Amino acid sequence: MREIDAATISAAVAKLAVQACCHLPADVRDAFRQRLDQEPSPVGRNILEQLLENADIAARDDIPICQDTGLAVVFAEVGQEVHITGGDFEAAIHEGVRRGYVDGYLRKSCVAEPLFERRNTGDNTPAVIHTRIVPGDGLTLRLAPKGAGSENKSVVRMLVPADGIEGVRKVVLDAVLAAGPNSCPPLVVGVGLGGTMEVAALCAKRAAARDLESRNPDPRYAAFEDELLELINRTGIGPQGLGGETTALKVHVEWAPTHIASLPVAVNINCHAARHAEVRL
Repeated sequence: MREIDAATISAAVAKLAVQACCHLPADVRDAFRQRLDQEPSPVGRNILEQLLENADIAARDDIPICQDTGLAVVFAEVGQEVHITGGDFEAAIHEGVRRGYVDGYLRKSCVAEPLFERRNTGDNTPAVIHTRIVPGDGLTLRLAPKGAGSENKSVVRMLVPADGIEGVRKVVLDAVLAAGPNSCPPLVVGVGLGGTMEVAALCAKRAAARDLESRNPDPRYAAFEDELLELINRTGIGPQGLGGETTALKVHVEWAPTHIASLPVAVNINCHAARHAEVRL
């Protein structure tokens, strides 16, 4: 049994919050540069250049890539041989988010209750935590801040098997067209298939937070990722919705087993600031 102190988790999460909000991942920057060489629209190329410049300034000065530093979504993989000491696991993550957002001067965007008072919690807690228990004695934390401009364009549709792949294509393309410029393209699009309503949504969220160079290990789904990316980039929405062929940088698909009578589909969109940072303790 390996012991990890709760204070170590809090410190790691605080660093992840600042890193994710201020330093665009290398895979996203590389995708910008690649699309810059391929984008036929002069306006689109200019926007991609500005986005790269913005990322450079943010990294140099340790300031947020975007003013919307989002809700802190944390994916945790906890080894079954790990024992958390000195405090509660989820409380340690919340404390790390609080420290990162307060001490890092990141915008606090969390309200304590969604409908009536909508009072800001003042420290961007609580975090949104998704935990998996996995073999081994490691602890991996992946923090993916999620802003509202892209999150508000999320979609869940409960299709039936007869809708098939055409139905899935339509859900994804309709979601991207409805988002238009409002989700600040170029996008990273996460698609979740199968499971139940909430499982499909979680699959889409995990897909949206994947590294851009990753591909679904199933070659059928990997080919579907490529197909959806091509279809999305044919829409002509382009960078920041001003036209071009770079509406999305990547499409990721995750799936789960489902009911014989169901074909749940979820779409979760990341804006051009597809932020994520990870640490293994």
